[in-house]
This record gives sequence, structure tokens and C-alpha cells, in this order.
Amino acid sequence: MNEYQNSISLPFTIIFILIFSGCAMPEGPVPLSGDVPEAKGWTSETLISGLDQPWSITWLPDSTFLITERSGQLLYFEDYQSGPIQITGLPEIYVDGQGGLMDISIHPAYVENRWVFLTYASGDEDSNRTAVLRAVLNVEEQQLESAEEIFRVTPDKDSNQHFGSRIVWTSSYTFALSVGDGGNRPVKTGDVLSREHAQMLNSHLGKVLHLTQNGEPTETNPFVDDPDALPEIWSYGHRNIQGLAYNNESGNLWANEHGSRGGDELNLIRPGENYGWPEVTYSREYWYTSITSETSKPDMVDPKVVWTPAQAPSGLLFYTGDKFPEWQGDLFSGGLQGEQVRRIILDGESVIGEEKITIGRRVRDVKQGPHGFIYVLTGHDNGELIRILPE
Repeated sequence: MNEYQNSISLPFTIIFILIFSGCAMPEGPVPLSGDVPEAKGWTSETLISGLDQPWSITWLPDSTFLITERSGQLLYFEDYQSGPIQITGLPEIYVDGQGGLMDISIHPAYVENRWVFLTYASGDEDSNRTAVLRAVLNVEEQQLESAEEIFRVTPDKDSNQHFGSRIVWTSSYTFALSVGDGGNRPVKTGDVLSREHAQMLNSHLGKVLHLTQNGEPTETNPFVDDPDALPEIWSYGHRNIQGLAYNNESGNLWANEHGSRGGDELNLIRPGENYGWPEVTYSREYWYTSITSETSKPDMVDPKVVWTPAQAPSGLLFYTGDKFPEWQGDLFSGGLQGEQVRRIILDGESVIGEEKITIGRRVRDVKQGPHGFIYVLTGHDNGELIRILPE
């Protein structure tokens, strides 16, 4: 048996000792965020139910909208009362574990080019990766046209874990893309643990990438002139980012990131910076043993928030709407395990407080829709679209 098989074959008494004999979470310079007060002044309504593993939502300029289902469907809705229309023309998608059809975003100049961008897992169980598709949406024909894979992550992996992946536009022609580290120990990519790729600049795994609308590295990327690094890399040392949000006024890019057991993070992403995984972390292995004794190093960026117990964060919104004036300029982070949305109260680049919006279902995406309302996608099977509105 390998090291991992030996570790999970420990007698129950030893496992009991590991779990219950003071196996506290690591301490470090960032306080751990536990439970927080309930936010006030809001209510909710369920608009759509019966979705199959919904992953992302985006609106078109006419307020119609698209929802991706991880199981491989792209759905178009004319309004919240009409049923879904399935859009055809998707590529072959690898649907297994955490892989499938994931994020969707429309181009900033959608009115002119009708471009939609989707992230998905391509390949098979032996060789797969995160990829980005660009296509023209033909609503009348209910199909994608001129579909083209404009970017694929390297290297390929053989696990069904940790694909990322979110897209957020940083200008009228560039976007950030999050990519997971490839999988939990003992999963390997090549001859090293997949998680170690997060520290390797010749790998896209465990990174935030910065790409043009054609899937090419932007000219301002920090490693674009480094022959030993992939030019698409914007930041590194990430585990599995499933939420990205961009502040157009400040240029700040925010990310929420899954830890292992506990240690989920909110990070302010800076070009060229190392965010530590797996060399520094507040989380532990899923079987409670230590990943590392380090939670901070001088050459690595500390998180702004550490969620322990875990929130399993997914979906992140920087709110600019007018329906909740007191919430303007704050972040909203969904929680799969937490089954809530965290309002993260900002003062510039500092987090000064948190509140929760209890949903009671697994939250996959959080978006600001037309007219300034906040929308939440929930669930695995029988997923829902919920609108948050003033009470």
C-alpha cells in the first residue's frame, strides 16, 4: 500500500486520538472567522426551481439570461416565469466529480459581437483539463455558433477534482480566469502531488490567469518575459478558487478560495504574488493531520479572511447596485457548506466586518442582476434561482 492507503488504514482508536485530542486549527496572523450576525433588511423569493446542478448565471442586455448546469446543459430563459430553452452547440464535456460545464460570462461588447465565454472540463478520466470556449450566441436558432476553444490549461491531469473555475472581465478585452490545483493528496499530476503545481510557474494549476479575449496572455502579465514561467500566470499559490470579483473603479481583483478542512480564504489578488498554497495554509487534511505548520511567510500574501469552520466558498460578487445602498462596495461570498451568503464589509482594501444571509441550501453562485438585485444559485439536484431584495 502507498503512504495514503496506510494513513487511512489506521486503527479507529488512533484516528479518534487525531481528531479529538486537541487537534486545533493552525494559528497565524489572520483571525479565524466563525459565526457572524444575520444581515438585516432583506428578504428572498425563489424564482426558478428544478435546475440540475446549476453552476453560473449571466444576463444579456435585454434582461434575458443564461444558466449553466454542471451536468452539461446551457439554458436560456426569456423571463423568470417561462421555462428553459436548451442551447445547442456545446463541445463534448467531461462530466465527472467536480468537472463539467461551469462558468459563463458575456463579452463587455456583447451587443456588437454576441460573444459568450464558458469554462468547462474537457477530456476524459485519464487526461482532462479546464478549457475556455468562445462562441456566438444565436438566440433565434437556440444555438452556439463559431464555437472555438480559445484556451486550455496545461498540464493535463487524471483526477476529477479542482478545476476552478471563474471568469471575470478586467477590461473591455481582458479577463481573469481561476484554475484549481488539480486535486487532493494523494492525487498526482506528473510525478508530483497535484497541489505542488500551485507553486510551479511552468504549470497553470493552482493559479489565476490573465488572458485576452482571444485566449492569449496579456502584455502586462508579470511573468510574460520569464522563460521559466507560463506567460498567462497572474498569481499563484492557490488551491481552488471558485469565486472572482472585480472592482472596476479601484482595479482590485478579489477571490474566494477553498481550503481543505477549514482554512477557506478571501484574497486580494495582486499580479506576480504568491498566495502560499500548499506551503502555508490554515487548513488541515480531510483526515485531520497537518498539511504544514506554517500559516504565513514573508514572501507570501496573507489572506484577508480565513473561514474556519469551512464555508466551502463559491461565487463572489462586488456589489454596486442601488437596491441596497448600505451594501454598496461590499463583497458577497456564497457558501456550499455554509449554505449562506457572507456579506464582507469593506473599508477600501480592509475587511472590517461580516454578516450572513442564511439561504439554507448550498450556494454555488452569487451575482448582481438587472436593476441592482442580488441573485443566488443554489443546490446540487433541484437547484434554485433566488432573488435577494429589500425587506
